[in-house]
Amino acid sequence: MGTGGARVLYGCMGLGDVGQAQAAVRAALDAGITAFDHADIYGGGRAEAVFGEVLAGDAGLRERITVQTKCGIRPDLGVYDLRGASITARVEQSLERLRTDVVDVLLLHRPDPLADPADVAAALTSLHRQGLVRAFGVSNMSGAQIALLQHHLELPLVADQLEMSLHRRDWVEAGVLVDTPESAEVGFPLGTVEYCMRHGVELQAWGALAQGRYTGREQNPTAELVARLAAAKGTTPETIVLWWLQRHPARIAPVIGTTNPDRIRACADAARREPDLTREEWYELWLSARGHRLP
Repeated sequence: MGTGGARVLYGCMGLGDVGQAQAAVRAALDAGITAFDHADIYGGGRAEAVFGEVLAGDAGLRERITVQTKCGIRPDLGVYDLRGASITARVEQSLERLRTDVVDVLLLHRPDPLADPADVAAALTSLHRQGLVRAFGVSNMSGAQIALLQHHLELPLVADQLEMSLHRRDWVEAGVLVDTPESAEVGFPLGTVEYCMRHGVELQAWGALAQGRYTGREQNPTAELVARLAAAKGTTPETIVLWWLQRHPARIAPVIGTTNPDRIRACADAARREPDLTREEWYELWLSARGHRLP
C-alpha cells in the first residue's frame, strides 16, 4: 500500500487558508490527481489544518483520496528528530490536524544522523499495528540509508521523495558522469535510483515543475522547446515537463506544489495519460536543459 500508483501527487506546502485549499483540491481532482502530500512543518502545521477543514466539509472526500504526510524536521530547534517517541507524537498531531483516523503514507522527512534504526523501526511498526499509518517511506534519503532502515523493518518502505526535475537533474546526471571529471560536481548519491527501482520503492519528485522555469516564468531555449513540444502534442508545457520525469523507467511520480488552480489543471494530461515523449524528444529536453553535450 503506497499512493495507489498515483501518476502525480499534489503537494500541499503552499496551502494557508480554507478557501485556497478548497480551490486547490477541486482543481487537483478535476485534473485526476487524488494523492495529496503534506508535512507537519508546512505552514507550521497550518497546511494540514486547513486541509483537515476541507475533509471535514466533504464527508465522502477522504475515501476518494490518498493522504501522505511527513515528520522528522524540528524547525523550532533547527534540527532533525527521528527518535521513535518523536515520530509517534508528530503523527498523532498530524492526525488531529488532518481530522482523519489514519495516514495512508508517512514519510520520514530528512535523515537524522543520531537516529537508531531499530528505534525508528519499532515506532513505525507500532503505528502500523495501531492502524494509524498504512504505509511508510522516506524523503531526501539515499539508497544506502533506505537499505539500513529496511534491514530493521519488516514492513516494506514504499517511497522516497527527492528533488527531481528538468532543472534539478543530479539524479540522472550521477549515473552518466561516472569516471568523468564532472562527477565531483554532482552531489546526488549514486545508486539511489537503481536501489528504488530494484526494490519497488516509488520515486516521488518534489520541485517537479522547476518553479516555472520552463513553463512561462522565464524565456530560455528549453522553455521554447517545451512550448513547441506541447503545441505539437496538444497538451500543456506543464505536462511536457512532468512527462520528462515520468518517461524514465523508474516511473517517477511528480509532486506539484503550485496553488494556482489553472496551473494545477494544466497537469491533467500528466495525471491521466502515459508520457507521450519519444526517446529522441526526452534526450533533446535533457540536452537543452544541460546546455552542453554529454561526456
